[in-house]
Amino acid sequence: MLRKIRCSDARIGMYVDRVEGSWLDHALWKTRFAIRSADELRKLRDAGVEHVWIDTDKGDDLPAAAPPAVDGGAPSATATPQASATGAGPGGGPPRTGPRVQTATAQEEMGRAAKLVKRGREAVRQLFAEARMGQVVECEQSLELVDEVWKSIDRNESALVGLARLKTADEDYTYLHSFSVCAMMIVLARHLGRDDAFCREAGLAGLFHDLGKVVIPFEILHKPGRLTDEEFAIVRTHPVRGHELLRKGADTPEAVLEVCLRHHERPDGRGYPDRLSGDDVTQLARMGAICDVYDAITSNRPYKAGWDPAHSLAQMASWKGQFDEPMLHVFVRALGIYPIGSLVKLRSGKLAVVVEQTPGKPLAPVVKVFFSTKANAPIEPQLLDLNRSADGIASREDPARWGFKRLEELWAGPDALRASK
Repeated sequence: MLRKIRCSDARIGMYVDRVEGSWLDHALWKTRFAIRSADELRKLRDAGVEHVWIDTDKGDDLPAAAPPAVDGGAPSATATPQASATGAGPGGGPPRTGPRVQTATAQEEMGRAAKLVKRGREAVRQLFAEARMGQVVECEQSLELVDEVWKSIDRNESALVGLARLKTADEDYTYLHSFSVCAMMIVLARHLGRDDAFCREAGLAGLFHDLGKVVIPFEILHKPGRLTDEEFAIVRTHPVRGHELLRKGADTPEAVLEVCLRHHERPDGRGYPDRLSGDDVTQLARMGAICDVYDAITSNRPYKAGWDPAHSLAQMASWKGQFDEPMLHVFVRALGIYPIGSLVKLRSGKLAVVVEQTPGKPLAPVVKVFFSTKANAPIEPQLLDLNRSADGIASREDPARWGFKRLEELWAGPDALRASK
């Protein structure tokens, strides 16, 4: 039975099923857990939360002599992370499929997305740390994080995906990579026409796809250079190792197990660990392969600079046999032919960075113009909606060729970049 209690009345032995308030506004990365120690109880009481819901079927109830539970009824269906996995639309309505209407521009969503990136990175860091120490991974503990990602993407598809691609420290790469793949899996699932339940489950699968890397030696995982054949063979064990870890958890969704084990399989049969091919590679695994590679090649690492987003999509399209081609075409439409952050040259000779997609107009995004190639000099940055302009994109450009190293300040803004760190 679920009952709402004051946080001050929580005790060791109770099972917390839900924490009141937004996941972004308190200090707990997981909101469903058993209170097993004095340290866990202290963290709960120090988290800035007034009330929690406990499940008396999974843990202790209030002692008979304790103050009564808080009156408040059962958690509402629209507010619980459990309900979010059922596929209900906003407000508890029927599951949604098909085209979605965005309610915020990328610039409007950027601040909320930055806060979520920061919290998400720390949540994945703690999740992986617990797995590394031998604790059993319970996927349901991350449902609220996935739900927050889904809500951000529902407001705007570009902001969170763009910010999560930016990685400044190598030790943060694995955590932000998992978070970024979570977000892209949700975006891709939406554009494949899947309902909200599938979208959230795909996001959860993306979050855990690289869990097996917790058992890979640090010096190999973070080696600043090319791996030897022996080292690469060790890295290639991470799908199987992650699958083994996830199977220990209670009721791990099949989607999570599938993407973890199969996201390095390829339609042409040249992937690993089992060299599956064709329809033996499931839709979820094919989705995971696309999202995993795109984030990897667009991310900065100590030994290489990330590729420009538009160039990355073009390169992926040229790698025949590695990806499901129809699905890759959907992915390109989802992110845009020129994804947020892409450097482009306009027909006028000006350089601009893409800051927003225009629904239904992949060749006419909103850009921020900032450089004149004719004068070979910076100009005052200015937003330009190419759907309402006589100007247009002539070509995509390589930022390295022009020596541009901080384009993210133009499309994300310095405030959002600081907030995401």
